[in-house]
Amino acid sequence: MFVNNLNPIAISLYGIDIRWYSLAYIFGLIIGFQYGKFLVKKNVYFNFEDKILDNYLPFAILGIIIGGRLGYILFYDFVFYLKNPLQIFFIWRGGMSFHGGLIGVILFSAYFAKIKNIEFFKLTDLVSLFAPIGLFLGRIANFINSELIGLPTNLPWSVIFIKIDKIPRHPSQIYEALLEGLILFLLLNIIFKLKKITGLSSACFLIFYSLFRILSEQFRMPDKHLGYLLSSMSMGTILSLLALIIGLVIFFQCKKL
Repeated sequence: MFVNNLNPIAISLYGIDIRWYSLAYIFGLIIGFQYGKFLVKKNVYFNFEDKILDNYLPFAILGIIIGGRLGYILFYDFVFYLKNPLQIFFIWRGGMSFHGGLIGVILFSAYFAKIKNIEFFKLTDLVSLFAPIGLFLGRIANFINSELIGLPTNLPWSVIFIKIDKIPRHPSQIYEALLEGLILFLLLNIIFKLKKITGLSSACFLIFYSLFRILSEQFRMPDKHLGYLLSSMSMGTILSLLALIIGLVIFFQCKKL
């Protein structure tokens, strides 16, 4: 059993706190985009130069932040933000949604692909291959922050999040880091190496991420203000089911090409 009393602040400089969560975003983007450039150089499948990722980076950041924030507001706490609209801009207080960020990245990617005259699915295929790097680091940051905690358990690897309570719980953030980060990264890159079909990596990202997220949600506490919805399903499960359906549609369409 591990007692989690980790400090969410990585460094404090002149009164400014630099948090692990912020570093997870920063290093996730840096490492991910460097790996993306490596893939572009190595594979003729990507019929654009690796330098295009430098131009794409601001679009990806905007998609993550705007989409993630609006997704959280719409999917998880709409009534609160309707009553407190100024709180929408207080991002440092938390409140980001992966599925909202996913939608944001897709929309900004579509716009970027249009203005740069590149194939949308080849761009999203590339992003799908390195996105799990950021997901892995983000879930580790969730663990450090003692957020998105798991259900109570007596398993030997249980964790007590001392900032929350003294109950041993599933380290659901670690489960997600391994499933949605490490395993998803390996799986997608192996599939891409074997089959380079336009849209396949994008479809497989949606399919496998959704399956892994649905699995990990079984060990994770639902949001307090929402609880379980639609026959004991969390909001994360419901959104993942929708993403799974979209992924399957793309999968069967790209297989016909």
